[in-house]
Amino acid sequence: MKSKRQNSTRVPFWLRWLVPVLLVVTWLAIAGIGGPTFGRLSEVSSNDQASFLPAGAEATEAQDWQAKFRDSKEIPAVVVIESDAAFTPAQLGQAAALKGKLEELKAGSSVIGPIPSKDAKAVQFVVPIASSDEVKNVIKEVRDEVKASAPEGMQTFVTGPAGLTADLVSAFGGIDGILLLVALGAVFVILLVVYRSLLLPIAVLFTSVFALCAAILLVFGMAKLGWIQLNGQSQGILSILVIGAATDYALLYVARFREALTHTTNRTAAALTAWKAAWEPILASGATVIIALLCLLFSDLNSNKALGPVAAAGILCSLFAALTLLPAMMALLGRTAFWPFRPKVLPEEEREPEFVTGLEGQKGLWRATGTLVSRRPRTVWVASVLLLVIAAAGVLQLKANGVPQTAVILSASNAVDGQKALARHFDAGSGSPAVIVTDQAKAQDVLAKTKDTSGVGDAYLVADGGAPVIPGAPGAATEPAVRDGRVLINATLNDAADSNEAENVVVELRKELKTIDSGALVGGVTATALDTNTTAQRDLVTIIPVVLAVILVILMLLLRSVLAPVLLVASVVLSYGAAMGVSAVVFNHVFGFPGADATVPLFGFVFLVALGVDYNIFLMSRVREESIKHGTRPGILRGLGVTGGVITSAGVVLAATFAALGVIPIMFLVQLAFIVAFGVLLDTVLVRSLLVPALAYDLGHRIWWPSKLGRAETDRAARAQVSQPEPESAEAGVR
Repeated sequence: MKSKRQNSTRVPFWLRWLVPVLLVVTWLAIAGIGGPTFGRLSEVSSNDQASFLPAGAEATEAQDWQAKFRDSKEIPAVVVIESDAAFTPAQLGQAAALKGKLEELKAGSSVIGPIPSKDAKAVQFVVPIASSDEVKNVIKEVRDEVKASAPEGMQTFVTGPAGLTADLVSAFGGIDGILLLVALGAVFVILLVVYRSLLLPIAVLFTSVFALCAAILLVFGMAKLGWIQLNGQSQGILSILVIGAATDYALLYVARFREALTHTTNRTAAALTAWKAAWEPILASGATVIIALLCLLFSDLNSNKALGPVAAAGILCSLFAALTLLPAMMALLGRTAFWPFRPKVLPEEEREPEFVTGLEGQKGLWRATGTLVSRRPRTVWVASVLLLVIAAAGVLQLKANGVPQTAVILSASNAVDGQKALARHFDAGSGSPAVIVTDQAKAQDVLAKTKDTSGVGDAYLVADGGAPVIPGAPGAATEPAVRDGRVLINATLNDAADSNEAENVVVELRKELKTIDSGALVGGVTATALDTNTTAQRDLVTIIPVVLAVILVILMLLLRSVLAPVLLVASVVLSYGAAMGVSAVVFNHVFGFPGADATVPLFGFVFLVALGVDYNIFLMSRVREESIKHGTRPGILRGLGVTGGVITSAGVVLAATFAALGVIPIMFLVQLAFIVAFGVLLDTVLVRSLLVPALAYDLGHRIWWPSKLGRAETDRAARAQVSQPEPESAEAGVR
């Protein structure tokens, strides 16, 4: 009778047509504004080092002082002209003429050079670039000029901080187009296979794309107001995260909508029924990810702080799209969305079979999985845990202490090749000196100590305009620039600026110079990398406990339990460890990476733990719903069966979208793509499908402790509603 009443219920016109149409039109307007804004993100995005600096580090303080010694935000480019043999006097004269041509480009202040190498096989120029805003275009002009003007048969490079920044910007260039196309293409193919429908994948993709448009609009506004610092790294992750998350939430809603269509012929009633069933787990999942991402605000790294609110804004828009736009489209389309395989209304007696084992109505893979879980629960979860522990042992091989700047870009790079050329002919740290800020009264003592430090090739005081102070040299500056009683010293290191050896020299300089001037600061490219790595490792200890505590509280509120959330969080942490262990082995022995960025473990943790809990929320919220009706163990098997397909599909979609990050030739993004894609699949296939259900089945009603559902009498009352008692498990002690 309930079914007949539901079928015959008339839904008001405003709810049946007006509200859905209004929601769709509103989202079309948002997409119409947000879509074009995608191309304007470069206006508020920056990929220079300042966007990655640790907020409270010594290198950051040193950079702030450096800014006082110059009138602009110039960053140096280093031009290198290399020959197989020593330069002839004529060739040296031709190279020297390049200085005037470079200054005619008006890229910045005075060009320094030519500086010949000791072996006479190379010369270099230091070309200040006025601003990092147009560095890509300016470096292209410089490279074209150098290539055209260099002596015939010689190799030319433009490197240094400006050259590397330009190549980094070029590497991020695929984010606006290629990355999005690859991600959307992968999602579309997966949805076609899953649903065997043409309209539904398009509706889900519209939800994801419109959510991304809204997120871009929101992020652009926050960056324009100066609330956040946007960079290419955050921009790429935003696109992938929004597409993956919005699709995941859409899949959960669609599964509920399809189920509701088997109970009623009224498409609006089905859309509302699905919304009522899906909003709580979707909201809990989204809130978990949002709060976990906002925990990155506790980081001392500007790059982490930037990603937190950017990615959280993306998840927020994904939530709104999945809970408003998609239900509106489903309410308008009804069964047509599933064409040509439209769901049919089932006879009332087939809709809610009486559950004895929890396997009723199930077939295929998920019936087999449920049978395995129910017959050997303890064997299944113990074996799963052992497998994850073995995989996690690979973490011992993880080298997440940072990588050389020249290894960050995986594609061909003139700047990277230029750094290698510099190392062949000059002090390896040439062009990227360590910068020392010291008291004017102690400058000579600090300079002498700097020159005596092992690993320092040369050091000099800096005059106005950046020229070196060379006492007694004709035409050279004789007095250093002074700002607020402080001066600058540039120290060229013997080792490459992005090497571990150079970082050790910076550590030694900081230790020794403070014995002369306690307020001395050591900055520069090497110091920035050192402080970034140190801060990133400290962030792991700070942020991980906060994220876990937040997720635990959300799960407790959702599941009305203490034990279940603790076990779920533990399973996801173990899954994260296994993913990082396997990733370390793959990075070292398959990809041959020299190491990993120090922020990779933290980003991997935030995404895998937050997204991994998503699937456990989808599963356990349905298990709790079924447990109330039929008892815990039948409810576990029923929940596993009805969510298995949708969660597995969601996991494959999310893994595919994150894998798309691999098309961007940046080592950090390639590594993050592998970690998250592999980790999501591991969590979907092993943890959510076997470990969690088997562990919950083994514990039975105790999994809900200390709620009322965790009491034996409550469980017996639920099972008493079915015609037969719960079957004995083959696993001893399960009851």
